[in-house]
Amino acid sequence: MTTLLEAKGISRAFGGLQALNSCSLSVERGSITGLIGPNGSGKTTLFNVMTGYIKPDAGRVEFDGKDITGARPNTVFALGVGRTFQMTRIFSRISVVENMLVATQRDESWLRGLTRSKSSKGELAAAMEWLDFVGLSRLADLPAGSLSYGQRKLLELAYVLVADPDVILLDEPAGGVNLTLINEISDKIRTLNQAGKTFLIVEHNMEFVMNLCGSVTVMHQGGNLVSGNPEDVRSNPLVLDAYLGGGDDEEELEEMSNG
Repeated sequence: MTTLLEAKGISRAFGGLQALNSCSLSVERGSITGLIGPNGSGKTTLFNVMTGYIKPDAGRVEFDGKDITGARPNTVFALGVGRTFQMTRIFSRISVVENMLVATQRDESWLRGLTRSKSSKGELAAAMEWLDFVGLSRLADLPAGSLSYGQRKLLELAYVLVADPDVILLDEPAGGVNLTLINEISDKIRTLNQAGKTFLIVEHNMEFVMNLCGSVTVMHQGGNLVSGNPEDVRSNPLVLDAYLGGGDDEEELEEMSNG
């Protein structure tokens, strides 16, 4: 496999806090890659750098061999890097399907997509197809704000998918979601991956990561700790030590140790 998305030597400080310290990460085309680490290890900051929401102090981000360091989020999205957020970001006052139609405008700003007076039949068909894929087509005409938290997670996934990105970054897709929906999200990711989609997933749910990802990178104190397959990462003493030192990650450590 070839590298599709890569962060090289990323550093970022906020005041006196060094959030990222020469951190690197490679996502192979066609893979499901996991990114884990104790709370405060820098995972979401790295996500934000890779998708243009934060500019790094040092280092480089490449997508399909092209330097995208410091590019604006809408530019990164238009190139083919989609992402979700730890706290879902949807337009709650418009309908579910209207949210999807905004997302079809990958090459436009979100504001232009939101204020467009009309979408094509093809865009509407694609929107409904992805809503059906995540099981939300029956709710297409409801206000997005009326959805449950789990349904909002699925809508955000569909919202990203309708733009047809080459790589999808998921920020805690299982966070705050019941077990039934967690399993459903896992199944959707596997199906999409088998169809050729590439994923990078930040997640605290260790069972979710270890059962789903082919490769896992562990961050600690803003840097890389280890990378490898789930079994090797699960049993690595450096990883166990990092979680023991995390203070509030005992449940994650227990999940990891018990497999």
